[in-house]
Amino acid sequence: MNVAVLTGIAFVLVLGVMVGAARPRRSSGASDFYVAARVVPAWWNGAAITSEFTSAAACLGAAGLIATRGGPMVWYPMGASAGFVVILALVVAPLRRAGTYTLPDFAEWRLRSARLRRFTTCFVLVIGLTFLVAQLHAAGVAVRLLTGLPPWLGWAAVAGAALAVALAGGLGSVTSVQAAQFWLKLIVFLGVGAVCWWTSGSRPLAWFEGVYRAGEGGTAGAGDPSLPGVLSVLLACALGTMGLPHVIVRLYTNRDGRSARRSIVATQVMLAVFCLVPPLYGILGQAHVSGAAADEVVLLLPARMLPGTAGEALTGVLAAGAFAAFLATTGGVLVAVGGAMSACLTRAGGGSFRLGVAVVLLAALALTAGTAPRASVALVLLGFSLSAATFCPLLVLGIWWRRLTDVGAAAGFALGGGVTAALVACEQAGVKMGALTSNPVPVAVPVAFASMVATSLVTPGRIPRGVGRMMARMHLPEHLSNPGTYRSSLPGNHSSH
Repeated sequence: MNVAVLTGIAFVLVLGVMVGAARPRRSSGASDFYVAARVVPAWWNGAAITSEFTSAAACLGAAGLIATRGGPMVWYPMGASAGFVVILALVVAPLRRAGTYTLPDFAEWRLRSARLRRFTTCFVLVIGLTFLVAQLHAAGVAVRLLTGLPPWLGWAAVAGAALAVALAGGLGSVTSVQAAQFWLKLIVFLGVGAVCWWTSGSRPLAWFEGVYRAGEGGTAGAGDPSLPGVLSVLLACALGTMGLPHVIVRLYTNRDGRSARRSIVATQVMLAVFCLVPPLYGILGQAHVSGAAADEVVLLLPARMLPGTAGEALTGVLAAGAFAAFLATTGGVLVAVGGAMSACLTRAGGGSFRLGVAVVLLAALALTAGTAPRASVALVLLGFSLSAATFCPLLVLGIWWRRLTDVGAAAGFALGGGVTAALVACEQAGVKMGALTSNPVPVAVPVAFASMVATSLVTPGRIPRGVGRMMARMHLPEHLSNPGTYRSSLPGNHSSH
């Protein structure tokens, strides 16, 4: 059993709980739990967004795919950067002016349908659970691999710490933990990677030349080295980012729209710096760690390159960085999905928020216990694919097309999500239809857009009253359109009432 590993894991989790619990309370109202009282500075918010985005898939899975599948996987981290460009261009300003904290809130406000709100909440839950299960399984793999202890101890440690932080102060506490842990992760991964690179004593890039292992992609196209496969993954990330619940809620944690846009720009800069991590470990892993699963390559690298005490110490440091990633993403997804769920359980507020968070975490733990470990990249890409085929069409059409109806949105969700699920199920069952089954996004996204548009056109009577005022609110300058209150988190103040 590696004492350094256990020490590193304990240090990060305890530190995270302490930072979350020590956050000063600026508000005792619901907005403190849902959107950190809207007082987070732009650069701090950018660090928090980047931290929850650089999850197990980014820190472990992407590097492992580069090591095992070769150069084409280097492009994977670029998808997230493209996604934030899309958000900045199409979503940030109009969604801020709409004044709705969550994606189901936006659906209800824009289309005047409480049923659609409940329907979209189900998709928020599914997408959130895929991200949570990816983090918990990765934590279990790390604990088993590095210490020999049962994987459930890894799940329990991350889940317990994330729950403590979320209950302490909602998104405000989670933001403090995420922003601090981004810098910790960046220093740890770049520092350990630099030491390993320096000790390699040769030309690491030479080992990477010509590495290209043919093979079929996994779930949602993960690991497919072909050009269509890589492009499909980039498309899923670029379109799916705007529909991730833990990303959209971040647009409201700043004081105003200008700060929200600066947060997205800061996120892009920080992501660009962190994008150095997967290729660095992928190149070294290809040379020194053979035969390991994708999520194991990074964790095994220091001990393989530096056997003995030095390798154990570096492994402990790396484990600390990995668990910082697990905790940051788990906390962010937990509060975002729990906040969306709470409105379906009871009136919005601190009590319902805590109940929603507990329900979501219990569901994630049950799914983790009942499923076999999957590569983190595959699960995360499945979440991106579902988001791209459901919430991306809703946001684009809801913001920019006045004729969208609630029936059209529901049809798009059903067909886009259904096609994605069906193609992934076929791939898992061994039914091969080429790029169709391994890369669902190029098929599911056009189907979702087309069904939303076609169904809306044949149901013009369902266009909500006051759509002109809603469109004006979203597209006029913020000082003219900003709502006096934010409808989503205030008790008894939902827009459809």
